[in-house]
Amino acid sequence: MTSPSVITVAELAAGAADGDLLDGEACPERPLLVVDLDAGPAPGDAEWMAAVRGALRSERLLVGRSAGVVEGCPPKLLEVLDVTLVRESLGAETVVAVEDPEAEATALYGNAEAQPHAALVLRQLLRMSGKLPVPEALDAESFAYSTLLGGPGFADWLGARVRRPVAVADEPVLVRRDGSTLYVTLNHPERRNAHSARMRDALAAAVAPAVWDAGVREVVLDGNGPAFCSGGDLDEFGTAPDLATAHLVRTRAGAARQLHAIGDRLTVRLHGYCVGAGIELAAFAHRVVAAPDTFVRLPELSMGLIPGAGGTVGIPRRIGRWRTLYLVLGGGTLDAAGALAWGLVDQVEEGRGQGNSSKANAS
Repeated sequence: MTSPSVITVAELAAGAADGDLLDGEACPERPLLVVDLDAGPAPGDAEWMAAVRGALRSERLLVGRSAGVVEGCPPKLLEVLDVTLVRESLGAETVVAVEDPEAEATALYGNAEAQPHAALVLRQLLRMSGKLPVPEALDAESFAYSTLLGGPGFADWLGARVRRPVAVADEPVLVRRDGSTLYVTLNHPERRNAHSARMRDALAAAVAPAVWDAGVREVVLDGNGPAFCSGGDLDEFGTAPDLATAHLVRTRAGAARQLHAIGDRLTVRLHGYCVGAGIELAAFAHRVVAAPDTFVRLPELSMGLIPGAGGTVGIPRRIGRWRTLYLVLGGGTLDAAGALAWGLVDQVEEGRGQGNSSKANAS
């Protein structure tokens, strides 16, 4: 991996993040810059504010890093950077505490260099999504996702993948109503409840009654087997007849809009690996309960994509756009304790999940 492009606060203030983003062949050039918040003389107020303006002008990803706790840095600069890596938590959603900020920034740089189109589209989308109502934000995410389905990063990933026959679950979602509570369980444990087209359609149909039936006072969503949901079924990626159809299916046949509509009555119980859609859809719930073995991951960037099941909408509304970008750009896992600390889940509870709420329907 080549060394990242690193600039100081003074250089950011002087316009080092400006300049054309695309080279002569329309390829992204230096898609990510690391801003070393410790280097050079301590900036004065005017220089800090000039750096803020420089960050606002930039079309590149800007990742701040500090070996300490960013002493003296105004909150406004942390806000306009895409994420800042520090050693000690500041309790702010604009920063992520890591053991080695320099090494972590280098890893993010490498991921952005490997998938520059997806990384830049992610940045653009996260910066606009929070200003939109949820339905419109879901449309914007899908437009961006369809754009990347036609991009070189996804084409390379798809071309290198060996497709397997898609397994079909007899009953991909179990549904049981008990009084005013609707219990919904993902039920394809052999595939770790992968979010296939059949799973998507069955989930949307299962929660639809709660949207219009006020008698449903609570909806509980969980999953059978070793994991709540392992994300989209990779063997179905790239199988839509065209990108326009793919957009309409994602936004009008998927469950994200419905889960948002019933979010104040929805409890999701997570366990095991919750990958991609497995955490994206859950984030719309008012209450998310995680078993201690829960791990969260958003791996889409490595495929030349971004989250496409609502992840750029629901997750930032829980943890902020900065930590969301870090999860996607880094591609690593977040355990239950970390998810709780960030507010991605609301409670960690021993011995729950794994389809306990609706197993009676399977017998």
